[in-house]
Amino acid sequence: MPIPIWQRLLGLLVYVLPWSDAIPIGQHLLIQFPVLQWLTLPALPLFILERGIPFGLGNLLVFFLLFLAVVRNPNVPYFIRFNTLQALLVDIVIVIISYAFAILPIGGGLMMRTLSSTVVVGVLAIVIFALIECSRGREPDLPGLSQAVRMQLY
Repeated sequence: MPIPIWQRLLGLLVYVLPWSDAIPIGQHLLIQFPVLQWLTLPALPLFILERGIPFGLGNLLVFFLLFLAVVRNPNVPYFIRFNTLQALLVDIVIVIISYAFAILPIGGGLMMRTLSSTVVVGVLAIVIFALIECSRGREPDLPGLSQAVRMQLY
């Protein structure tokens, strides 16, 4: 049975969450290549919402809202639950990497910019891959993450 269009669109929409958390990591990349700033527009409303709640609780609120209301709700279609949980796992990895960048004394030099650029390009590749697969009505199969998602949902 083909996946309805509305489920495909909602499956795409949840991948804005990891992209909105990857944007601050690669600010220097966006400054160096101004054309890439257009790619931040879809994540701008979520970015403003997350940053608008004090003490960094916006990101945590969005996480728990999606996890409890979508992933753990058996009334939500499987395709949306799968994509939501996979986007949340990608987001967790990005948040851990951003904390590691903030804590570790790597410095602001070439190595830090290279690592952060690699993270941003990797997240952009994941988001584009998920966009293509969701628009086709297939589950984006990310090695390692997809298996973990399937184990959680079954």
